[in-house]
Amino acid sequence: MQIILLHPRFTRARSVTLTSKHVIAVLLFLVISIAVSAAALSYLVLRNAADGESSPMLHKLLVSMTQQEDDRKDKYLKENLAVMAVKLGEMQAQLMRLDALGERVQGLAGVRPEEFNFKEKPGRGGMEVSSIGGAGQELGMGELQKMLDALAVDVGHRSDYMNAVESTLMADKIKSRLLPTNPPVNVAYNSSSFGWRLDPFTGHNAFHEGLDFPASTGTPIVAAAAGVVIAAEYHYQFGNMLEIDHGNDLITRYAHASQLYVKVGDIVKRGQRVADIGTTGRSTGPHLHFEVRIRGVAQDPRKFLALGSPGGGPKAAPVFVAGH
Repeated sequence: MQIILLHPRFTRARSVTLTSKHVIAVLLFLVISIAVSAAALSYLVLRNAADGESSPMLHKLLVSMTQQEDDRKDKYLKENLAVMAVKLGEMQAQLMRLDALGERVQGLAGVRPEEFNFKEKPGRGGMEVSSIGGAGQELGMGELQKMLDALAVDVGHRSDYMNAVESTLMADKIKSRLLPTNPPVNVAYNSSSFGWRLDPFTGHNAFHEGLDFPASTGTPIVAAAAGVVIAAEYHYQFGNMLEIDHGNDLITRYAHASQLYVKVGDIVKRGQRVADIGTTGRSTGPHLHFEVRIRGVAQDPRKFLALGSPGGGPKAAPVFVAGH
């Protein structure tokens, strides 16, 4: 760059040539001047800001800047605390549902409340300073937020797991209620057991497909399990007969009744009175002929009734081959 200088005192024009080095030197000088001026101004501000009387304007400026920074931090804390409060409220609601779910699962599993109380906090303890991790560390806002997020996810997973456990236990309990484990009559023994016997009418060796419970006419007959009545009719051999479907191809049959109290399509509960003992059909006296069938094949009812006994194990019922 060439600069031409003109002045009345000059006898002739003068020129000055500026190279790139001169331009860079000028720019560098300007940058250094600005930096030195800013540093000097900052020094003066910091030195005189504490003295409100000597530099009231600078003092007010510093107070304003400090107040803005404090307001910004306070707003940040309030926003984070609001988010954490919402998250904490959601977790408290989840924990309440989890406690209620745990109590239901506890009941389904047969665990006594005193053995596992969800309403009491579990005992915890230990040393304040660990030989491995050293002394405890204070948590910052970020670490606390991460811990709350992780805890919320963990509570959700545990809730899903408890729901799955409850569904399984409930299904097992329903299945157990649909098994014919409840004695159909309040009789201490049976007069004719499941298996081969001498037919009381013909004297021939014949297979008996159920149990015969002798009792006086009118003795209540109850459902051995919950189910749906699929037959309530008179049979030429079984007399007044009921059949109850318990699902999974399992039915129970109640024969020789004097009176029936349910009809086809009725839903009966476990232990519900469905008929009275009688001696209708092919019978030598008042008794209940009770059968359990799976896919149409007769099963030994004693195996099912033994499951409902206090011991819960298979017990052989006494056999009395009589004329019933």
